Amino acid sequence: MLKHLAIRNIVLVEAAEIPFGAGLNVLTGETGAGKSILLDAMGLVFGDRSDAGLMRQGGEQASVTAEFSVAGRRDVMALLGELGIAPDDQLILRRTLDRSGKSRAFMNDTAVTVGALKQMAALLVEQHSQHDARGVMDA
Repeated sequence: MLKHLAIRNIVLVEAAEIPFGAGLNVLTGETGAGKSILLDAMGLVFGDRSDAGLMRQGGEQASVTAEFSVAGRRDVMALLGELGIAPDDQLILRRTLDRSGKSRAFMNDTAVTVGALKQMAALLVEQHSQHDARGVMDA
């Protein structure tokens, strides 16, 4: 379960701390409120392609940190073991981005590949967007 999201120097966001509670969490707001910025930030920490355009104007380094409670998740513990990271009931994913667009990825402060972030994200999150239902119509 996602417990906390911290965003630094992403697009227009200088710093944001977002706690999540148990159960369903919904992000809503008017056009221009920043929902897409949050999704872009989450995508970065979940292994999406990095882009220097995500950096906030004037910032030297951007970062996104996502904290998860993973107690009892055998699949997550197995992947951590495969990656050589000591299993823990708390998992912190972090991705940093510098001015040049170069990024670094971490799991519980251990450097990992972006591919490892993608693997872990596949176990931890499921995102649904406005037009996802249209995929049902694809042959």
